Amino acid sequence: MAYNELIKDISRIRDYMREFFVYGFKSREEIGIKSARSYDNERRRIESWLGDYMSFRQDASGKNVFISVDSRRVPQNPLYQMWKTKSFTKNDITLHFWLLDILSVDSSKSLVDIINTIDNDYLPMFQNADPMDESTLRKKLKEYTNLGLIIAEKHGKQLLYKLPADEINLHSWYDAIAFFAEANPVGIVGSFLMDKFSDLSGCFSYKHSYLLFAPDTSILLDLLTAINDRKRVELEIYPNKRRTVLPLKIFISTQGGRQYVAGCNIRTRRIMFFRLDTIQKVKHMEVVSDYCIYSTVFKEYCNHLWGVASGNDGQLEHIAMTLKIEADERHIVQRLEREKRCGKVEQLNDTLWRFTADVYDTQEMLPWLRTFIGRIVSISCSNKVVEERFQSDIFTMVKMYGGGGDDV
Repeated sequence: MAYNELIKDISRIRDYMREFFVYGFKSREEIGIKSARSYDNERRRIESWLGDYMSFRQDASGKNVFISVDSRRVPQNPLYQMWKTKSFTKNDITLHFWLLDILSVDSSKSLVDIINTIDNDYLPMFQNADPMDESTLRKKLKEYTNLGLIIAEKHGKQLLYKLPADEINLHSWYDAIAFFAEANPVGIVGSFLMDKFSDLSGCFSYKHSYLLFAPDTSILLDLLTAINDRKRVELEIYPNKRRTVLPLKIFISTQGGRQYVAGCNIRTRRIMFFRLDTIQKVKHMEVVSDYCIYSTVFKEYCNHLWGVASGNDGQLEHIAMTLKIEADERHIVQRLEREKRCGKVEQLNDTLWRFTADVYDTQEMLPWLRTFIGRIVSISCSNKVVEERFQSDIFTMVKMYGGGGDDV
């Protein structure tokens, strides 16, 4: 079977994007999502979009293909390209151009008028052209109306169609669109608008630009819609799990750009987090009439939430850290205040400051706590495993850099 550039199932593309971009270390034989032929087809498809960013390494397990992008050197997230490729039929592409040519901003036409125009003015111009039936044309007009490409106005019992007026000067919004496209979780909207410009030399450059969210845009949009409509959803999670929750909030890591959705199990009122890149499908269910109850539960829950971990039993863990901060290091105090989240900061004397917090899982605080090494006078945690882990990390680091060895 010949390779076909057009796609029908975007979820399969997301799977391969994850393998290439997120992991990037599996060989052709190890990926195993589908057959070898399927792998080759999807790899060629992705290469047609991202050829300049595809690399490979050869090792004992075989050839490993991966995507490598320097976000400082690309004007636009290249992963958006996956949303700009779509399957279409001959009638789809024909009707697209015919409708945009027939309709105008100033005058409206009925379905009968459009059919007559096609039959009399367009079909005779093409040899062996198939006539358009009324049902096909009505469906296409409805689709384009829902997309906002066409305006439908009711006059009596008849629907009249015309093109919407475009009075927006996109060039005056160039910088805002360019920033939105790269900084917003649904930046694909800005990316489509950026395609209207011939020059993409923007004024923004990003030291930390997380491109990974692009393949999950449709999942994010489905979840945001459910949150806005206060609907319960059924999540289909890779590889073979299903969870029914009420989505409440989207969390995005400022360190790695990874996205999570916080959802509440209505029966148990338990808050759960799911990574968006593991969600394959979102199915909208019924509206939750007592949404405010679960929203209140979630707000109270967030009072002791550090990241997206809630521990195994939902019990709170107490942590206390004392820091030595000199009088001329006010910026460290300001950083503590800025990054304390649900914790508290208090001054003990001229140079000693204490940070305390009661959270569900102190384990996920370790990377942040380590950034204060060199200023920490003491640290204690009700979860002794975390306390021992922190002390062990210090010991290992000292040994690594030639410290006092066993006497540390």
